[in-house]
Amino acid sequence: MSAETEPAQSSYPGGLRKVARVVLLDPRDRILLLHGHEPEDPADDWWFTPGGGVEGAETRAEAALRELAEETGITEVDLGPVLWRRRCSFPFAGRRWDQDEWYYLARTTRTATVATGLTELERRSVAGARWWTCRELTRAHETVYPTRLAELLRTLLDEGPPAGPLTLDTEIV
Repeated sequence: MSAETEPAQSSYPGGLRKVARVVLLDPRDRILLLHGHEPEDPADDWWFTPGGGVEGAETRAEAALRELAEETGITEVDLGPVLWRRRCSFPFAGRRWDQDEWYYLARTTRTATVATGLTELERRSVAGARWWTCRELTRAHETVYPTRLAELLRTLLDEGPPAGPLTLDTEIV
């Protein structure tokens, strides 16, 4: 089994949370981002790609598709390769999250979103979704994760997916 198809055994808590994220592009090469915030402070907000933790014996690819469906209602996608890998650590909802994230490329023709499977915490901390052009993302003054997403998206659109996953800088907030 390759690393991309092998079940990811959870080492969390006490280790890194295994996360699958989706760089979802529509036919106009816009990227879908979710608008999140601290549950008790909507002014402390940011934008991020759909995705979340691997559950049980599912693969990261399976987790990416499940999370995408839960957070956006979008199930009609062509899941592509892993583009990027990133480790990050950040405070959220009163605790620190230490994550090992894999970002999958996916394409869809469906642009309507409906969050159908949010957890209780997600219902308190996700304010919606928006499709962004690369130009809008480059000009954004909002906080976006990963922090170099505009540059990474531009390279992806100009050059196509990398030959293998790129390791992004670790982000500690």
